Amino acid sequence: MDAEDLIESVIRALMFVAGILGNNWLAIVSLPRQKSTTRTNEILFINLAISNLITNCLVDLPDTIADFAGRWFFGETFCGVFRFCADLSETSSIFTTLFISAFWYQKLVGSLKRGGAQVQMDSLPLVGCLLAGSWTIAVVFSIPHFFFVAVEGKNESHEDCVDLFPNPVTQKIYEIIYLTMANAFPIVGILYASIRIVFSLLQHQKRIGSHFSHPAKEKVKEENSSIVSASALSNDLKNTPPGEPASSNLNASSLTTETDTDCKTKAESNLSRPCQNASKVKTTTGTQVRAAKSVLAVAVVVLVCWVTHLLLRITNNIYTSPIVLEVASYIAASYTCIIPYIFLHGVKKLSCACKS
Repeated sequence: MDAEDLIESVIRALMFVAGILGNNWLAIVSLPRQKSTTRTNEILFINLAISNLITNCLVDLPDTIADFAGRWFFGETFCGVFRFCADLSETSSIFTTLFISAFWYQKLVGSLKRGGAQVQMDSLPLVGCLLAGSWTIAVVFSIPHFFFVAVEGKNESHEDCVDLFPNPVTQKIYEIIYLTMANAFPIVGILYASIRIVFSLLQHQKRIGSHFSHPAKEKVKEENSSIVSASALSNDLKNTPPGEPASSNLNASSLTTETDTDCKTKAESNLSRPCQNASKVKTTTGTQVRAAKSVLAVAVVVLVCWVTHLLLRITNNIYTSPIVLEVASYIAASYTCIIPYIFLHGVKKLSCACKS
């Protein structure tokens, strides 16, 4: 093995280790503590981690071993499994990223406008149907890779696992349909959701702080006006004409004192309540904004990785080149090892304590 091949193999091995650690970490911290508290984002994160782990264990690991060995030695049967899992995990991963982007688009854009109300994708049956549909699409598009593969090379020391369709026309038709349905459409959806999230963050960032401060201020004004009114009543009673009984002034004075005390007590209690409620809602909103920003970071990685991956696959469809396919596979592998850490940071679980 020359120096260039050794460097490529080491990079691939490092990406494999980072992907295994990150995706297992994401799956573990996303496990619901109780069945009754299962949430949409947990299901989506676990599904994303599973999709990426298929790539890490059944695609990156064999490819890394084959790189160090200098040839494909797993046989033609596992070659079919290798190619099948590559497209299966790739398709499932990009669709799951689309669902995560759509979910946080609804949470940030829709939920904040309605004061934290539930959104459509909070429904676990709906999310289950979407994930089942994405896995079905992934399986359908991956089946041809299980049958139309071959281990070929100039000699036994340079064998490689490659796709081998019946004819070039069939392969081009398949590639066009696959790249359109399983790559282009999800990328457009992720881009749209990301743009909407950006606009929402810009529009609501300042409103979030001011929205929760108004109720407390209004309560203070109301209680202050009550106290002022009570003070005015006290002055009026003190200025009672001489013809009035003294006991009347005494009762009025005690009533005024009680009124002042009650008003102050109510003012303090009513002032503390909206502040506590505002603090809770601000915390929830801050979590949503943080997660939405992590989705934006993921969207940037998705657009960089998958748009480049898509262009390389289109280029290979026009002009077949093993180098182009190799670069495309490296880009796909880089996505699976970067994404989990961004999501872990976004949901504040990038710590050894793994606190929820």
